[in-house]
Amino acid sequence: MEILIVEDEKEIAQLIHNCLAREGFQCYIAYDGLSALENAKVIQPDLIILDLMLPKLDGLEVCNRVRNLGMTKDPYILMLTAKGEEIDRVIGLSTGADDYLVKPFSPRELVARVRALLRRSMRHGGHAQINETPHFTLNLDEHSAIRQLDDGQEEILDLTALEFNLLVAFTNYPGKVWSRTQLIDKLWGADFFGDERVVDTHIRRLRKKIEPNPAQPTFIKTVVGVGYKFEDDDKR
Repeated sequence: MEILIVEDEKEIAQLIHNCLAREGFQCYIAYDGLSALENAKVIQPDLIILDLMLPKLDGLEVCNRVRNLGMTKDPYILMLTAKGEEIDRVIGLSTGADDYLVKPFSPRELVARVRALLRRSMRHGGHAQINETPHFTLNLDEHSAIRQLDDGQEEILDLTALEFNLLVAFTNYPGKVWSRTQLIDKLWGADFFGDERVVDTHIRRLRKKIEPNPAQPTFIKTVVGVGYKFEDDDKR
């Protein structure tokens, strides 16, 4: 597993590097936001440890740009923050960070968070390998998703691994109302660390890719005070 460490304080960066290298991870270091983006394109890391406060580009901007690079891998992002910084802002409801860790942290906690992120996967169980609804066809083996447009054309959806798994969960149980806690358990299981509102981040990103009008969702509906549900029928 390859990890990109983005931290402008060299002593902290080296500490993180040494800690994770001892655990068998291949680690690289970038000391500013622009270098982080260049390294991410070349390395295609499995995970990025990203400090919030960076020279040239801050962590939130780096996170946002990484999510739009279209890389072969969609890396997990662990944001590093200082005490007193707003967690809502750190999680970045528009950036797609997966977790955060507040400084100062122990090496043991860092390793635990990293391992938890890298173990995250969708548990498909005994579900069929093809999920079909009137407007969506998901191939679980190929990790591909197609949306049927109203004019009869097909659109290949460019989904991240997490977005794909989220849509799989929804299409497995159309009409089911999911709480944030249930979605976290389904997608991340007991390995999840962080604020459950990170679910809203991924729902919003998924809506932008599958909804005709994300501001007025057709497929992923918000159930006020409860969570979300997926609806699809032939009457649309």
